[in-house]
Amino acid sequence: MFGSMEEVSVDWRGKPCKANKHGGMSAAIFVLGLQAFEMMAVAAVGNNLITYVFNDMHFPLSKSANVVTNFIGTVFLLSLVGGFLSDSYLGSFWTMLVFGFVELFGFVLLCIQAHVPQLRPPHCDMVSNGDHCEEAKGYKAIILFIALYLVAFGSGCLKPNIISLGVDQFTRENTKQSKKLSTYFNIAYFAFCMGELIALTLLVCVQTHSGMDVGFGISAAVMGIGMISLASGTVLYRNKPPRGSIFTPIAQVLVAAITKRKQICPSNVEMLNNLLHTNKFKFLDKACIRTQDGKNESPWRLCTVSQVEQVKIIISVVPIFACTIIFNTILAQLQTFSVQQGSTMNTKIIDGFEIPPASLQSIPYILLIFVVPLYETVLVPTARKITGNDSGITPLQRVGIGLFVATFSMVSAALVEKKRRVSALHHDETMSIFWIAPQFLIFGVSEMFTAVGLIEFFYKQSLEGMQSFLTAMTYCFYSFGFYLSSILVSLVNQITRSKSHGGWLSDNDLNKDRLDLFYWMLAALSLINFFNYMFCSKFFSYNPSLSNGGPCHDDPKARQGSLEEVYDI
Repeated sequence: MFGSMEEVSVDWRGKPCKANKHGGMSAAIFVLGLQAFEMMAVAAVGNNLITYVFNDMHFPLSKSANVVTNFIGTVFLLSLVGGFLSDSYLGSFWTMLVFGFVELFGFVLLCIQAHVPQLRPPHCDMVSNGDHCEEAKGYKAIILFIALYLVAFGSGCLKPNIISLGVDQFTRENTKQSKKLSTYFNIAYFAFCMGELIALTLLVCVQTHSGMDVGFGISAAVMGIGMISLASGTVLYRNKPPRGSIFTPIAQVLVAAITKRKQICPSNVEMLNNLLHTNKFKFLDKACIRTQDGKNESPWRLCTVSQVEQVKIIISVVPIFACTIIFNTILAQLQTFSVQQGSTMNTKIIDGFEIPPASLQSIPYILLIFVVPLYETVLVPTARKITGNDSGITPLQRVGIGLFVATFSMVSAALVEKKRRVSALHHDETMSIFWIAPQFLIFGVSEMFTAVGLIEFFYKQSLEGMQSFLTAMTYCFYSFGFYLSSILVSLVNQITRSKSHGGWLSDNDLNKDRLDLFYWMLAALSLINFFNYMFCSKFFSYNPSLSNGGPCHDDPKARQGSLEEVYDI
């Protein structure tokens, strides 16, 4: 249960860990290996999936985009399932081991389908002859979706546990290991970026020039190497035993507060709980009231202050996370329509070599690898002198900057698409693919502020034991952004449909579509979302108990007495 005191870590056999034998960077490095290889495998599939679904499975362009966004959205949404299974039943290591093989089987099935002609529709050019191409249906479509969602199920259940298992290798009691935790986060972020980079350059090139079956086969092999890395560290890992459902304490607070809705909170609440109690959502405080005849009340009728504060934190951060949905919808376009946009342009760099359109998605990660160190070494110290804030700017300010910058990614995309379309239709010219590079570059800057700012925000706002849950929440809102993309594509086609045209995004030929108008719509939504974020963040109040950096700055003995308080009336 989140919020509980420090638990004893165990090895793979369930025996207590030894400080000189288990954990530390020597164990975490095997988790990092899985993180890099798994990211490499799934990114190579997800970021170029629209090419396979459109060209090989012959789904219409708008439907292909929705298949991709639904797939990626499901990956993120299922992180909640992974967190639940880990906390309630299996623990991080065994959850990763089981679902890693589920993901691996999905890659193998994708490879088999891409290799065997009988499992795909006959070859056909979707751009020039799309109306006459046979769309994958029946068992062919079933195999595709089974393979994709095995990958989604496995990857989704891995994501929150990769972070938590890595962090579990470092203990606060061990000063040396505690100091290495920040180093671990830096290396983990580097592993993530390198996995994405290799996927979007080398593996996508293989898919383009050697065939999707070879590309999917390499993804399966890479995932297999990641699983070997995870298994190799088995005897070294520190494992946290399952603590019970992360949803149970939340449900207990809500049920107890509703049950005691007619009770009146005592006037000395602040005196009893001045360390952790906040004045937000006072209705929930009633869950802590102990009635005179209820000395042994059920946990569904009487909750601790720590439980109530954790629920308050979750409720208060939801509007902040919700403001990132449009941001992730923009990300979805860079993985779908922007890839297809690039496929209509001149991809030649030099004679004999053409850049795969999906490889342009590597631009944000190349940027992040070089800009993040610059941000930490130059911008943060400068901003620190001006603002007096240890981080230079607050996490909420950082997220706000990123959301604002994201708008200009779609502005750039709309302007370039308008120019590309005019050049193709009226001048019979094919623009260079590098014209769409700015929209990826601008989004990379946006992601540096937004994504990293969110991580810093929820770690500073979370109490002990809540980090993995808020990580899953972050992934969950990523999924909402991708699902919203699917909804918007369908709605736009319905609303803009006329007798003479099927809608802005209904044709398989982008020259006949109005992708530029769709991008302008997203730019407008992004700007509206930014002002909504400004409103939400203005009224957000930081948890006072965490204002100095988090629970670890409090006196543990003083905190323990406060955490378990209830209100006697």
